[in-house]
Order: sequence, then C-alpha cells, then structure tokens
Amino acid sequence: MSKEKQRREALIYHAKPQPGKIKIVPTKPYSTQRDLALAYSPGVAEPCLEIAKDKENVYKYTSKGNLVAIISNGTAVLGLGNIGPEASKPVMEGKGLLFKIFADIDGIDIEVDTEDVDKFIETVKMIAPTFGGINLEDIKAPEAFEIERRLKEELDIPVMHDDQHGTAIISAAALLNALELAHKKMADVRIVISGAGAAAVSCTKLYKAFGARAENIVMLDSKGVIRKDAENLAESKKEFATDRKIDTLEEAMVNADVFVGLSIANIVSPEMLNSMADNPIVFAMANPDPEIDYNLAIDTRKDIIMATGRSDHPNQVNNVLGFPFIFRGALDVRATAINEAMKMAAVKALADLTKQPVPEQVNIAYGETRLAFGKEYIIPKPFDQRLIYEIPPAVAKAAMESGVAKAPIQDWDKYREELMLRSGNDNKVVRLLHGRARTNAKKIVFAEADHLDVLKAAQIVHEEGIATPILLGRKEIILELKKELEFDADLDIIDPMSEEFDERHIRYATKYWESRKRSGVTFYSAKIKMRERNYFGAMMVLEGDADGMISGYSRAYPTVVKPILEVIGRATGVKKVATVNIMITEKGSIVLGGYLNQY
Repeated sequence: MSKEKQRREALIYHAKPQPGKIKIVPTKPYSTQRDLALAYSPGVAEPCLEIAKDKENVYKYTSKGNLVAIISNGTAVLGLGNIGPEASKPVMEGKGLLFKIFADIDGIDIEVDTEDVDKFIETVKMIAPTFGGINLEDIKAPEAFEIERRLKEELDIPVMHDDQHGTAIISAAALLNALELAHKKMADVRIVISGAGAAAVSCTKLYKAFGARAENIVMLDSKGVIRKDAENLAESKKEFATDRKIDTLEEAMVNADVFVGLSIANIVSPEMLNSMADNPIVFAMANPDPEIDYNLAIDTRKDIIMATGRSDHPNQVNNVLGFPFIFRGALDVRATAINEAMKMAAVKALADLTKQPVPEQVNIAYGETRLAFGKEYIIPKPFDQRLIYEIPPAVAKAAMESGVAKAPIQDWDKYREELMLRSGNDNKVVRLLHGRARTNAKKIVFAEADHLDVLKAAQIVHEEGIATPILLGRKEIILELKKELEFDADLDIIDPMSEEFDERHIRYATKYWESRKRSGVTFYSAKIKMRERNYFGAMMVLEGDADGMISGYSRAYPTVVKPILEVIGRATGVKKVATVNIMITEKGSIVLGGYLNQY
C-alpha cells in the first residue's frame, strides 16, 4: 500500500462513520423511570453517603477501580515530536482502545495544555480521585522523569509512564530469552544503547535490575557516546556514562553482545554488525524504520537474534504486551503503585510464556505453521489470548508480596476465570476466521460489487490477504467506485448482463439447461438466466471457477438463495437446507443455525 493511500485510509478510519475511536456507554439499565431514579436523583444519594463515610467505598459503587487516565501534553508523540495536546489526542484515544480490547480497562484520554512540570503535576493530582490508575504518555525527557517520580510519591494509585517502562518491560523479557538462546549471561554481556531518552533510560535501568553491569554498558545520545569526562552532563545521563575512551557508535559496537536501538533509522551498518561478538542480539526499535533494516541485518549475520518495533517482522517489541495487563493486575488488587517488583514480575511472566507450547489459535491468527521458542520467537505475539490470564496474576502477586496491594486476591483460580471472561471472545473469533482464510486464500465472487459497501469489503478482503475477489456487476460503475476508493488492484471484473455471450456463458447456460430441462427450462431461458449475477456467480462456484460467493446486500434473501439452490442444488441424501450465522456480542459469540422450510 502506498504511503498516500495509507494516509487516506488512516484519515477515513478516524473520521468515519463517527469521529474518534472511543465512546462512553452505560453499564446499568436506563429504560424506565425507576432506572433513572436509581441512577441519579434521588437514588444516587445513597452511594454518595456510603463513600462519604469511607472513601474506599468509591471502588464498590463507582467505576473508579476499572478507570485509567491516559494523560499527555503532546511533547513527545510517537516519532512526531512536540506536536501539542490536541494533535496527541488520536494517539491517546488509540491507547484507550488498546486498554479496552486487550484488558477490558476503561481508559479516558486527557490532554493537558502545559509544558510546565509543576502545573502538569498539579493538574494530574487534582483529577486523580476520579481514576484507579494514571498512564502517562508521550511526555518528553527529562521532564517525564520528574513528572512520574513526583506523581508516584504523591498519589496512592498506580502511576506509570508507558513510554519508559512499557518498552523496558517487553524488551527485557525478549532480552532474557535471547540471552538464553545465545548461551550468554546478563552479567557478562556488553550492551550498547543507542538513545538516551525516557525509554532508553528505563530500559537500561531494568536491564541492570536483571544483572547487567554498569561497566559493560555504553549509551549514546545524538552527540555520540556519553562519557564520564563530558562537560555539562545532564543529571539523567550521569548514571550511564562510560569511562571508555570511545566516541562513536562504530567504536562502541566492536565486540558488543547486545545492541538496543531507541533512536533513529538506518544508523547501524553491516560493517558494525560484523564487528559485534558471536550470536549478536540486536533490538532495532526505532519506528517506523529501525536502526538497521531487518532483512539486511539477517542477511549480514546468520547468527543474529533480532527484534524490531514492527509487526511485519518476527519478535515485535510491542508495548501492548505490557501496559494493559500490568494495569489490569494493579487495578485488581487495588495497588497503590506500580513498583519495580511488579515490573520485574511482568518481565519474567512474559519470558516464561514464550517458552510454553503455543496454542493452535495463535498459530492460525498469525498464519504460522508452528510458533516455538527460538530465534524468531523470543517474545509472545500481541494477540496471544494467554496474556490476559498469565501477566495480570503475576503482577498482582508481586503487588501483594511487595506490600502495595490494598485488596489482596484470595482465590487465584477464580481470578483467572474472571480474566478469561475479559479476554474479548468476539475479537478472537474474527482473528481466528481471518487467520484460517489467509492460510489458504480462496477465490470469492462478490455478486454485487457495483455497490460501494460491497466493493469496500472486497478491497479489505484483498488487501488483508483473506481471499481473491472476483467482482460481478456493472463494469463502468465498479471502475468508477474503485477509483473513488483508490482500489487499484488488478482483479477480474465481470458484467454478466452486458458482456458478449462468450464460451463461458454458453458453457454455464448448457450446464444449467441440462440440469433443469426436466423442470421446463429451455436452452434460451437458460441463457437468459446466465445474464443474472446470482445465477452466473453460483455457476462459477459449481464449475470450480470460484470457491465461494457473497450476495444479498441489495436483494431479498429468497431472491438470492433460489438461484444458488437451482444451480448448485442439494447434496445427495440431503432433504433440507440449513443456514448458519455467527452473532458477535459483548459476552462472546453466538452461533445460530436453522432450516429453510420453503426449500
């Protein structure tokens, strides 16, 4: 997909049919006067009075315990820099979406219009009673360090700056597994960190917590190697300054065991990779383009273990593996903080999960034959449904053991069951179906492709590799709609009504006539039927020119089903025709089946 096309798709996605990605929906009945009297006046006074007696009752009677504030001032948004609070809102809404679909946490985005540290902290403190946790996001360093430190000290709810700790937690889990595969120990390896921002600092601190030694670490900022003899060294960088007499990335990479990139694209050359130690570990996590191209890196060093921040390569270091599940565990024990013990517990749980047998549903979802712990699988996949019931319990236990849990869990089996119910069965079914389709893409007839919505569906099916569409309908309209959608794929377009009656039409008409002539169908009427898209499409399936057919968008159900039954018919011994539908609900998927009595 071209960048311009991707840009347009992204803008349409965010704007239509309703601007934004999140909304608020009621959780209680509201259809009767009684419901409204309980929800607001006078019934609402009762929980208010209970909370006034004991503030902890706010968790019992309100949504506070499942509500996280996603707060930013827009000073370090993705790779876009300081674009301001309003421009950061799509990212914060996206974070709310991820909280919900992965961990069933309600996230409310709040964009604060100040770069003053004291004002920002004061604002967050004043609104904190509303929330069960605070997720700081896209705040530039070094202010981010001060903001998080003070808020953690002054608030009694979990606070985490995900840009720092999310990447640190996921990459630390990946690093533990990579070191195991490389037969190396954390205390012995020489580590190069490219970048000195919030994420790089947090990653390095966490690696040290797992045994990395300060004398083995070299960190670089935009000016080069951070050295102890540098003048005017920022306080946040002093801990990571080296006394080695080197200045450049090229020098730092010589005999290094690990490279961690949190900087800019294409700064690592093949020559630098070749200068590293045996079995080098390279985490090139700059987005959207890594410090060295994945394919170039693996072509350069066959013994490399590599991860990136991209989803189109193995070993994606993706924060979504961490923050939803860490906050889930913290909220569920009503933790007063997210501390080092909880973060380290998440790291170990992620690392351990990677080594467990991968469920077939995950293999199917990612189009893999068999995912297994190894160089191309050192970290779980984001859509692994086990994350929701493996990571939160580990975090919750660490919170309890470290003394920050105000509501300890007593029944762990019951807790795991509750987590499974939060895991989004609807999304899993869709992903499973998509995954199965991609493993053996079929040719599918879209019988009403001259309708915008149908053609748009065909476009998505094609671009996601789910199937190969065959477009039936008025050709000039389909071409016009394709241009409007910027759908430039070279696909078969067939207009059964207006095209010349070619060999295929004759073949289809003959086949239909031979099967239906005892029912009074003439060859002439059979040819007329092949001008109709549902008869033509069904015949394509019968003759093996297509594998399936989608129809019924603009026509009544009986009108669509009748041609299919006349052309394809029933299997031998089958007397009744059955239908099946999948209804996706908030509580899971419902499969509905039934007979068509008239057939």
